[in-house]
Amino acid sequence: MTLVKRLMVEGAGTAWLVFVGCGSIVLNTAAPQPGYAVLQVALAFGLALTTATYALERLSGAHFNPVVTVGLAVANRFPIRDLVPYIAAQILGAIAGAALLAYVASGRPGFDLAASEFGANGFGDHSPGDYQFHSALVIELVMSFALAMTNLLMSGRNVLPSVSPLVKGASLALIYLIALPVTNASVNPARSTGPALFVGDWALDQLWLFWAAPLAGSIAAGVLYARLWGKPRASRGGQGGEQGEVV
Repeated sequence: MTLVKRLMVEGAGTAWLVFVGCGSIVLNTAAPQPGYAVLQVALAFGLALTTATYALERLSGAHFNPVVTVGLAVANRFPIRDLVPYIAAQILGAIAGAALLAYVASGRPGFDLAASEFGANGFGDHSPGDYQFHSALVIELVMSFALAMTNLLMSGRNVLPSVSPLVKGASLALIYLIALPVTNASVNPARSTGPALFVGDWALDQLWLFWAAPLAGSIAAGVLYARLWGKPRASRGGQGGEQGEVV
């Protein structure tokens, strides 16, 4: 598949992830118990990733997240020349998903985009649990490391294609169960960028953390994976076979 088509797939998958995941926060007007709300959002993100991966993994590798793309590139399992285009497509997809969500949410009388916080990520006064900067930094770095490493381990030739999407989706859901009370859970700079552009103000001021910490965790995972398991034999990444490998 050509790069342009793969980029379109990455954008569409990221849009789906943002629309479904953030939609579970923004569109739910009920007031459930806090624990249930966290579980609901975590499952929404996890299931969104699972379904998109099942449908699209053979086409683009189903990254839908700069953390995954950077981790694979650092571990030499994804071509460096495609790194920036993939991340750009993911950002555009996240913006498209957030724009669709904003349009749907605007149909509710009294909806205020900024007041809703629109699923944006934050710390301090904008953390769901009032967690401060150092807590947000650690949780985003560690959880992004875990997510990137999971994707690296699931990209091996011995992993069944029917199992990989389930593991990736379950991993994201578990990560969100932990990270939601701290930062509203990012571990995905594209997912953070989409809502932040619509909220503006504080969300844009704090957005840098949700790029810096996840990418640092991703790079650490890629370096560790490369040291422990070495460089795989090159093949065509994202087009059947072993997803994400070097072209």
